[in-house]
Order: sequence, then structure tokens, then C-alpha cells
Amino acid sequence: MKSLSRTSLALYVIFLSWLILFKSSISLSSDVLNSQIRSLNLIPFAATAASEMIANVVVFIPLGLLLDVNFKQASFLRKLTLVSIFSLAAELIQFVLAIGVADVTDAIMNTLGGFVGLMLYGFGRKYAEGEKLDRFIFAGIASLVVLFLCLRFLVFKVRY
Repeated sequence: MKSLSRTSLALYVIFLSWLILFKSSISLSSDVLNSQIRSLNLIPFAATAASEMIANVVVFIPLGLLLDVNFKQASFLRKLTLVSIFSLAAELIQFVLAIGVADVTDAIMNTLGGFVGLMLYGFGRKYAEGEKLDRFIFAGIASLVVLFLCLRFLVFKVRY
């Protein structure tokens, strides 16, 4: 079970990185990489749509859940710090490589999503056995990723 949980975390981090940095594009020569727009927004909640903020929260909830599954002994604050560092690193990479807008609002909302995931896991442990809860989380996250990929490539066919 431990190797499954570590593999799930690694795959989700890769998926999340692809989603954040490359906007779920499959072409490395896409407009995302060729845009060369270097933009930095340091004013929280200034120019971010509510739907984008909600999306940032939602995609980081599984990260919080998977961190709790994998690092049960680590403190809540340490796990939340990992979420924040990952989010800040993604925003910094976007800025340095000029592949998107580095936005403090994104970092805040991503961290909030990780926080919600960590809280949900703690809540779930009160009502479910640890191993059953972990299996439920793996199945749920895997289903959501597959659903996202199907929607992305079969329904919405986004071009960047």
C-alpha cells in the first residue's frame, strides 16, 4: 500500500505540474511555451476571475489528501508548508520561463486547496478506518483525473 500511495502522490504532482505550467497542452511547441509573456501580479485578488480561483482550490485538494495519506506522522503545518512551496515554485517557474502569469492569488488559492485537502483527510479519519479511507481517496482522485483527461481531450479540445 505504501508504494501505491507514493506512486499516486508522484503521479499527481506530475499531473498538477503539467496542468499549471503547460495548461494541459500536449505539444511542447505549443503557444504556451512560445508565448514569452512574462507577467507578475503581486496584488492579491486584483484581476483573477472567481471561476479560476475556485479551480485553483479544487485541483490542490487532492494534493493535500495525498500528502496526508503519505506522511501521516508529519505535522499539519509541515504538510501545508509543502503545498505552499510547491505552489510558489510553480508560480516562480511560470515567471522565469515566461510561460504564464505568476500570480500571488494563484499561490494563495492553491495553498487554500491543499489546506482543504488536509482538513478533509482529518475529518475523514474520524469516520473511516485509515486503510479504507486511503483506498477511497486513491479511487476518487484517479477517477477525477481520468474524468478531467477525458473532458480535456474528448470534449473541450482546448487550443493554446
